[in-house]
Amino acid sequence: MTLRPSLKFVRLAYILALVLAVAVVVYWLSQKGSEKTPIVPQPLWVLVVPGIIFVLAVVRHSQKRLIKLTILGDRLRYEAGLLSKSTRTIELAKVQDVRVDQSLGQRMVNIGNLSLETAGGSSRIVIQSIDRPQDAADHILELARAAQRHLATPPAPAPAPQPEKRD
Repeated sequence: MTLRPSLKFVRLAYILALVLAVAVVVYWLSQKGSEKTPIVPQPLWVLVVPGIIFVLAVVRHSQKRLIKLTILGDRLRYEAGLLSKSTRTIELAKVQDVRVDQSLGQRMVNIGNLSLETAGGSSRIVIQSIDRPQDAADHILELARAAQRHLATPPAPAPAPQPEKRD
């Protein structure tokens, strides 16, 4: 299972930039000059606002795609970065607390911030804006409890060797 930040708000920014650009172009095309007044060339700087929104969406998109949390058997692997990559690997048995924080806007679209607390000093991992955060938190807690039970269960003793029968 791999968790990544949601792209719902990034997609919304892409759509907003596109709608604004189309609205500006449609407005320009609807401004036909009459015989008495010729068509006045429209300034291109009006497209700066949709362009800025688009560039900010691309930057945010790339930032979000460079973060992931992967569940690998009995471990969690958190990776972030492109050129300089940071990787943390945590044993599931050491996960002590999983917290979900959601603002009103995040609750409306079912995304939230997932925070994992592990045994140790400064051992908090936070992933911003993931889809279905409560489902992910419950799944991670179930895996962590199963890993803790597995570690707490002593191994079964080996069967005693049977003496050989001699005829």
